Amino acid sequence: MTEIFDCIIIGGGASGMMASIFAAKNGFNTLILEHNEKLGKKLYITGKGRCNLTNNSSIENHLEHIVTNKKFMYTALNAFSPKMVIDFFTDAGLKLKTERGNRVFPYSNKSSDVINTLIDQMYNFGVRYELNCNIDKVEKKDDLFYIYNTNGIKYTTYRLIVATGGLSYSGTGATSLGYDIARNFGHTIIRPKSALCPIVLKEHTVALNGLSLKNVRLTIILNNGKEFSEFGEMLFTYTSISGPIALELSSQINKYSLNNAIARIDFKPALTYEELDNKFQREFKTFAKKDLRTYIKTLLPNKFCEYFFVRTGLKNIKLADLTKENRHMIINLLKKFDFSIKSLDNINVGIVTSGGVDVKEINSKTCESKLVNNLYFIGEVLDVDALTGGYNLQIAWSTAYLAGNNLKG
Repeated sequence: MTEIFDCIIIGGGASGMMASIFAAKNGFNTLILEHNEKLGKKLYITGKGRCNLTNNSSIENHLEHIVTNKKFMYTALNAFSPKMVIDFFTDAGLKLKTERGNRVFPYSNKSSDVINTLIDQMYNFGVRYELNCNIDKVEKKDDLFYIYNTNGIKYTTYRLIVATGGLSYSGTGATSLGYDIARNFGHTIIRPKSALCPIVLKEHTVALNGLSLKNVRLTIILNNGKEFSEFGEMLFTYTSISGPIALELSSQINKYSLNNAIARIDFKPALTYEELDNKFQREFKTFAKKDLRTYIKTLLPNKFCEYFFVRTGLKNIKLADLTKENRHMIINLLKKFDFSIKSLDNINVGIVTSGGVDVKEINSKTCESKLVNNLYFIGEVLDVDALTGGYNLQIAWSTAYLAGNNLKG
């Protein structure tokens, strides 16, 4: 006779492992089914392999950094707060540190230590797991869920938690399984979109590949007049802009049309147009014999200078020979250097997925489906996403805690 588990969790990532610990801690015989060859495969590469596991800040700050459905997360964050996450890992023996921006990392800088801590806790509470388990079908008959893998093996449980993640990072084995299960049980799926991803440009930026810009302001201007802006660091690739502020902006604009959208860089956000004009008038007189090309290199990274001069259309010219119109054009380009946006990058390269199971159909106090008893959805499979800084993993931990602690007896 097939063993009937109290709880089965599909997905052995961050939320799946955390949910299993609390489910087992509450006395439920728990099994994780993971289709990869190891647990926590995506967790392993987060934070560039260092694992930014939360943000050491207030619940209010976390809510401010959630882009989609922040109200849904209010109960979850209060039930298992950032401080409680830090305490959980610390009590489990993992030494942590807080860095710039209140980002929390394992002291060792090894994401594997976070994964191993979770696995140790799973072992302590008797959680079992199976790897390389590819689910083919899930159905419910009366009070039991039946889960079939592609090898014809059937698993049976009274309670099912879906923790399959989103579609981002396809290299970690991301699939649409969670969405397929949700649809089969009547749930609405908000179309998955790329979030925290590079922004692809129409212009050729091959010559700028690898160029990092610091202390700039990047503004996205949509064709409906809406503007989204971030200050900080960005990066050029062969075809796109990336880096912290570009990634954050991608999550803010992914629900809008990007037709005719503009990415505008302000290279001198600390100076107004008038301040730059006064500065140039003084320095153009002081350094009248200096070439414009040489002068511009004091204002912009060398790698960007040639690109800048192509836009100005100016030949090699002395500062003394610049007209008022030339000066204003240079200031405009320094304050408003525009690129045309083609699209957001492929969802496979996004850090997280925006979209997923509609949270209107999920109980925000338990993460249980409002449509199907004893069916739970947690983590990235839900239509909840946040900005960088440990906020997305906090969503995973908090929703996992809710499900694991609210399984019905």
